[in-house]
Amino acid sequence: MVFAELSVRLNDIGYKNWLKAGYCLVKLRDGLQGFVKNEMRDFHQTLSRKNPQLRKGIQCRQGCKPRGNQFYDLCEQCKTWKEEILKHHTSRDACVHWGNCRPWLWSTEYWEMAKAYMPRGQLDIPGPEKCDAAALLNLINFCDRFNFINRQKVREVIKSRNELMHSCEMRVTPQWIVQYERKLEELIQELKHVPEVTSAGQEMRELLSVDWVVHIPGQDYVDGDESQFVDPEVISTVEAEILQESLRELYLKAQEDSSANAQQLQELQKLRGFIEANKDLKEQFHNQLLQVDNLYLPADLLTNQESKRYKQEEEHDKEEGYVPQKKKKTLV
Repeated sequence: MVFAELSVRLNDIGYKNWLKAGYCLVKLRDGLQGFVKNEMRDFHQTLSRKNPQLRKGIQCRQGCKPRGNQFYDLCEQCKTWKEEILKHHTSRDACVHWGNCRPWLWSTEYWEMAKAYMPRGQLDIPGPEKCDAAALLNLINFCDRFNFINRQKVREVIKSRNELMHSCEMRVTPQWIVQYERKLEELIQELKHVPEVTSAGQEMRELLSVDWVVHIPGQDYVDGDESQFVDPEVISTVEAEILQESLRELYLKAQEDSSANAQQLQELQKLRGFIEANKDLKEQFHNQLLQVDNLYLPADLLTNQESKRYKQEEEHDKEEGYVPQKKKKTLV
């Protein structure tokens, strides 16, 4: 049966709570997207109008871009935009992920500027519609355009979100859920002037009050369970989105760190073990797990793989009738 394995997973109260908490983040994200889009578009226009250098409307002609997380030889226009971004950052000590941005578009694309206030991994995200909740919440927290919002309320939700996504067991307790719901309510009150957030808040309350049950045809249920039934397609989609986000964070951590620490390896092993233990998830996330696993292969194994590949290429070249130039081995 298509959702039989999902139904079994939902018998675990801790996992069910984990999914519910993740679903709340999805709803919060949906409620924030339009609000953040309007605010940052207006903010970009304000900066362009008030700064004399930016008011000239000059566009970058040399394709300025960061190397890693650093800039070298910025043109005057991009340098001015960088200064403005830092001026409006709420934390002078925070790491700004310049690698999120395409600086040559700062003059014309408001979202390229907005991404400087977000966590790493946003380079190919074209707008708020493709962001996760963490990206939008960090933008609100680190850009002073949102000074009218109590930043502590935002940080509390970010903290809970990180606890949720970094949970090796992918389970949370009922007590944790109670505290989480309180933090969400406090943030929603801060944004009660945003209709989409208010609506999202109502949906969160409703989903947290229901004990999710997936109906499997042919199975018997206790009378009254029908009121707890949730569309299995909805739960399955949310589950996939949350697991995908966890995998993505692991991948970004692995890319950023040259060597995996014990905690990262533990998170990866737990997540891999959980997915591989569930046939439906294993099939769905097979390629993503391979992509993450490859980043943790020992250096000598990678070297052996590269050597084998080059040997195969050379043998192929000889079969084609010519001797290739010696190739430089570059590990990616």
